[in-house]
Amino acid sequence: MKTYIIQRLAIALLTLLGMSMVIFVLLRLAPGDIVDILFATAGYISPSEKQAIMKELGIDRPYVIQYLDWLHQIVTGDLGKSYRYDLPAWEVIRPLVPVTLELAALSMIFAVLLGVPAGVVSAVRQDTTLDYALRVFSLAGLAMPSFWLGMVIILGLVTWFAWIPPLTYVAPTKNLKLHAIQFLLPALAVGYRSSALIMRITRSSLLEVMREDYIRTAWAKGQTGRIVIWRHALKNALLPVVTFIGIEFAFLIGGLVVTETVFNLPGVARFLVQAILWRDYPVVQNLVMFTAIVVILSNLIVDTLYGVLDPRVRYGG
Repeated sequence: MKTYIIQRLAIALLTLLGMSMVIFVLLRLAPGDIVDILFATAGYISPSEKQAIMKELGIDRPYVIQYLDWLHQIVTGDLGKSYRYDLPAWEVIRPLVPVTLELAALSMIFAVLLGVPAGVVSAVRQDTTLDYALRVFSLAGLAMPSFWLGMVIILGLVTWFAWIPPLTYVAPTKNLKLHAIQFLLPALAVGYRSSALIMRITRSSLLEVMREDYIRTAWAKGQTGRIVIWRHALKNALLPVVTFIGIEFAFLIGGLVVTETVFNLPGVARFLVQAILWRDYPVVQNLVMFTAIVVILSNLIVDTLYGVLDPRVRYGG
């Protein structure tokens, strides 16, 4: 296992290096930079002032030098300086990361708590009224975008209870109750969609596992249905579910743009769009690299859990 993890970490470093090149190049392919945007906003262009600002920001240097400087900053822990806010990029990014991580984690917790039991019940009660009802429930989750469901929730609270959730971010250290309410609603909206996918994956996987010989043997030995389903069948049926959870969590880190906007949460995804519009290269580069790191770590954790859930999985050299 140690050898496998070391190999995967080495591959991860190479992947991150490749990702850094792609991120750097794609940002520079976009027309204009922050200096052009600033002068366009001001309504005039002074070539001498423009050149002075570009030199101050360091974006007048060759791209190779800029890229190597960025790699050096990552290695040394200095993520550069935000062009727009004139602050260290890490100071701009640091408050955003916990918000998105908390929302993504809560969403996945709701999704698992709702999707796995629903998938098990649907598989055990295959082709019954309850099965059809749960499948319709999951189809509804797939059909409704999470941001739309979030807006419906807000409108419903306003219409039926004359109450609107806090629209200004509240830190947990200031008011834990309001903070929990503020995250509960978007987490439910996002988690419902993810739970629909988890439910369908769990159902399909469990139905396949329940046809295996060792499950028939467990039934033949007279073991109770609860033991057979939850202890024997579900453990192996969870492998594709674990894979989906890892991929979905990584996707949510950068895919919550509209949800964070609807609920006015200062998260990574929402801020990333603004940083791209301003061509704030240090912030954009580091936020995308953060997302890439989350994706790679999620995949590594999923692969490691495979060996825990299924003893047949072995990691060799």
